[in-house]
Amino acid sequence: MQLISDLKSGCYDAGTRIQLHAEAVARNQRTSVLTEVAPSIDRISPTRRPDEKAIGYQKWSNLLFVHWRLPAQQIQPLLPPELSLDTWDGDAWVGLVPFYMSGVRPWWSPPVPGISNFCETNVRTYVHLGGKAPGVWFFSLEAAQSLAVRIARRFWNLPYFRAEMSYSHQGNKVSYRSRRLWPEPSGATTNITAEIGELIRDDSEQPGSAAPETLEFFLAERYYLYSVDSSGKLYRGQVHHRPYPLRAVQVNKLEETLLSAADIKPTAEPCHALYSDGVDVEIFRLRTVSSE
Repeated sequence: MQLISDLKSGCYDAGTRIQLHAEAVARNQRTSVLTEVAPSIDRISPTRRPDEKAIGYQKWSNLLFVHWRLPAQQIQPLLPPELSLDTWDGDAWVGLVPFYMSGVRPWWSPPVPGISNFCETNVRTYVHLGGKAPGVWFFSLEAAQSLAVRIARRFWNLPYFRAEMSYSHQGNKVSYRSRRLWPEPSGATTNITAEIGELIRDDSEQPGSAAPETLEFFLAERYYLYSVDSSGKLYRGQVHHRPYPLRAVQVNKLEETLLSAADIKPTAEPCHALYSDGVDVEIFRLRTVSSE
């Protein structure tokens, strides 16, 4: 089954969107690309490195970004009351992102064999806080490393789950599989295969880099994350890395139950996909926040 290959419900694959965008520029009729909610959001400041010491380091590799477009009213009730959906053309976007993590370590330690390298998959949407600090809200995160799951749940208030996971990368073909083990509810799975394409090209100077006004930037270039603790207190974390080198990708097989496990029920196939070879990442302190 070939997915994400044409226009579906107003969605675009990366290649089609970039082609349409280039045609609009050539006609001097630039497409409106601001979100309908909080159109003045600053999306550039979060990409800048904070002026402080990182508390940890990671490498994220072989990332597949698969997205569904859903009505905003379906997703907003699943968020903390302080956060608003960050929408594109008025709709919510929900992503399924499998990838491989390596070199995971705190600032004071080298990577540890058997602990620092593992597969991860997250289910996410995009949010802002009072029209500022656009970031990611995670519905779930699967990881194939028990200690990482326990630390992230305890100290980052993130909904991590231990999963049995595998990943394969041969030539231009990648595959990802996972099965949730604990905590309950267990059993949610993924089984994905895809073929990697060329670096995307738009009007940015660097092939593979998404220009700030594009859907690709909106979906991929996210540097804040939000979480809540057991008392409902809201936190924000930040990461820093160079812009993702983004590639076109064809998703040939997609079987998953992670979205339904998060009470998200798409009525159509996903309609957008990207791939990245990866980035080196700095991790910064988690902080409490209030409505801004």
